Amino acid sequence: MSGLSDKVKSTVNKVKGETKDQVGNAKNDPHLQAEGKVDKLKGNLQDGISKLKNDR
Repeated sequence: MSGLSDKVKSTVNKVKGETKDQVGNAKNDPHLQAEGKVDKLKGNLQDGISKLKNDR
């Protein structure tokens, strides 16, 4: 169950990050774009950690 939870969290962060990045781009808001990039990175890291857990 933990693997599914990690996968959901990583996907939510990636989607949230992409949304912030796109809205920041549309509004010409570099701060919002940066937040989006951080959220996407967080999601990618969570995804990688989840894969490592599953490979053990």
